[in-house]
Amino acid sequence: MFSHLYLAKMAESAITRHSSPIDFIRASCKATRYPTLCYQCLSGYGSAIRQSEHQLALTALSVSLGRTRSAVAFVGKLTKVKGIKRREYMAVKDCIENMSDSVDRLSQSVRELGHVGATVGQDFMWHMSNVQTWVSAALTDETTCLDGFGGRRMDGNVKAAIRRRVTNVSQVTSNALALINRFAARHRATDEKH
Repeated sequence: MFSHLYLAKMAESAITRHSSPIDFIRASCKATRYPTLCYQCLSGYGSAIRQSEHQLALTALSVSLGRTRSAVAFVGKLTKVKGIKRREYMAVKDCIENMSDSVDRLSQSVRELGHVGATVGQDFMWHMSNVQTWVSAALTDETTCLDGFGGRRMDGNVKAAIRRRVTNVSQVTSNALALINRFAARHRATDEKH
């Protein structure tokens, strides 16, 4: 907890010194667990994000949703791999179910975060609490996908391919959650000043 607060403070002070959207994104990404990946994912959206904390969180969440959808499609293709073992096939099916749940939760979160713009006080916090809960659950779904591939009996190309893809999705979702949490905390601090 302390390290995340420290990173958020570092990013906050860095943001105030930068004026371009790209600098804003780079500084904001320092508050995430995977800052390089964060910047790579979001830097192409500078004109949409500008220097809006809300737009930054919404864009990060949308990127996570897109990556998760892509991962579901990718994992779905692996059920058709020739020579796939029954145990691998079942793990892949379970993974698809978990990742599909993640897509649902992230979609719900994008809609909810979209409604946050005009809300204040308790309404804002209620919407943000929903988003934080759903994105946390999506991250759990993504991690759970990999659980079915545990143990040596599951080593192989299918496991390696899924691990690479799902790990990337989990990292992108983790970054989105960090930016959502930061947006909520900064908004809460602004509300308390008024």
